[in-house]
Amino acid sequence: MPLREIISANRENIAFIVGNGINRYPGNPKAISWDHLLLQLWKKFSPENFEQIPQGLSMTEFYDLLDIQGSTANYAIQKEAARLLDDWSFQPHHKSFVAKARELGSPVLTTNFDLVLPNSLDLQQYFTDKKGFSDFYPWSTYYGDQQLKSPTAGFGIWYINGFVRYPRSIRLGLSHYMGCVERARSLMSHGLYAHTSWKGKQTWLEVLLNRSLCIFGLSMEENEVFIRWLLIERAKYFKKFPDRKKEGWYVMPRTETPNARSAGKALFLKSVGLKVIEVNSYDEIYRDTWG
Repeated sequence: MPLREIISANRENIAFIVGNGINRYPGNPKAISWDHLLLQLWKKFSPENFEQIPQGLSMTEFYDLLDIQGSTANYAIQKEAARLLDDWSFQPHHKSFVAKARELGSPVLTTNFDLVLPNSLDLQQYFTDKKGFSDFYPWSTYYGDQQLKSPTAGFGIWYINGFVRYPRSIRLGLSHYMGCVERARSLMSHGLYAHTSWKGKQTWLEVLLNRSLCIFGLSMEENEVFIRWLLIERAKYFKKFPDRKKEGWYVMPRTETPNARSAGKALFLKSVGLKVIEVNSYDEIYRDTWG
């Protein structure tokens, strides 16, 4: 089934998870990859420069190795990352996607740190829970055009890994991701199975667990520790409560020559309940579907 038809057929319950692929399309020279961002941070904060991330290290570990070198007090590295990302501007396809999500009333979760998506429609910041808000884990704030009673109640753009307005929230390292896992596990352990007023009910975790998910722009490789852990926990939750199970789709360009890593990734996606939707081109993902 084409992506457009999947979205239309599931419009009452669908949410989107969007990664940096939407910024890099179509060969956007202003958008940088996460590995390039890390290399720039190393260049600024370490006397040791690298042209590429050394083999044998994940991107998240590469950040942590920079962090432990010292002389980076007061969240200096994260502040520099925010500065590097803060001047990105939106393209027509950003605006088309966000407008479609708003039309559908669908929540959007993003692993990006920039404000390109909300800026494309000049959206405003709202909070579902100001009392429990933390600029370290700003999980109860979103960008939208109206106040929502809950994260699943309608359209809003939510930030999984932090964002530039709150530099302390930006998650780049393995230690950061482990902190997020600890935070999420703590929220999930308080009332989630009762499915009433659990601790994460006013955060984007409510969307992840209670909406069908359409994921694109994410490579979903092994170093994406937090999002992969979340999907595993989501699958466990649905196994325990099959009546609450929601659908999921992972959208990617068709692979001409699959390799061993592709097989492992396919097994992971299938095991966490995501159907792989292969499309013919990036145009179909980022441009044609939303027009």
